[in-house]
This record gives sequence, C-alpha cells and structure tokens, in this order.
Amino acid sequence: MVNAYIDLHHAGYAHSVETWLDGEMVGGLYLISVGHMVYGESMFSHVSNASKIALAGLVAHCLACKLPVIDCQQQTAHLASLGGKPVSRTEFEAMLTQLIGCPDVDWTFDKSCWAHLLEARA
Repeated sequence: MVNAYIDLHHAGYAHSVETWLDGEMVGGLYLISVGHMVYGESMFSHVSNASKIALAGLVAHCLACKLPVIDCQQQTAHLASLGGKPVSRTEFEAMLTQLIGCPDVDWTFDKSCWAHLLEARA
C-alpha cells in the first residue's frame, strides 16, 4: 500500500501537509488531489494538536487555490466542528464530475495562504 502512495506522489497526485516543531516533524496529514478534488487520507500527531495545524494549513491552501471541497471520508464531531458536513452520494458524484476535470493545483505552500483562512473566519 505504501508503494502505491509513493507512486502517486511521484505522479503528482499524493501530497503531505506537515507540522514541524524545532526541526522535527510532529504531525501532519496526507492527501490525494486530482484536478480540484482533494481527498484527505490520514492524519497523525506526535504532539497534541499538530495534525489540527496541518489540517488548518490544508484548508488555507485550498481556500487560496479556490478548491471548494475536501473529502474527509468520515463524519466525526471534530470535523463537524471545523465545518465538515456529510453530502449525499448524488452530490458527491456531481462534485467529482465537475472538479476532477479542472487543472491540477500547485501544492507548494506559501505562508500567504494563512490570510485566506483568516478571511474565511471573518
């Protein structure tokens, strides 16, 4: 399974969002992106809340790139508290049809993305 994600990374579809503290990666998440569709795959944290910071970074980047949805794949209270909501299969298929045909996104994170997160909160 790991080799599949490595292959997807080399093909430009798998990406990571990492949280670093004092030169050490302490949390993050990885995702798959096809066109403008983003699929959150897994989160990890070695320090409390580190994966939440990574998720906030992902949301900031998606807002900056005008990516309208992140497929979180699970309905949890935590994701709901961050604005996540379930969608019907019909809605999801419609989003896929629209978004996977869009041009791929540059996943280079720039700290100016954080401003989009702050604007969204206002």
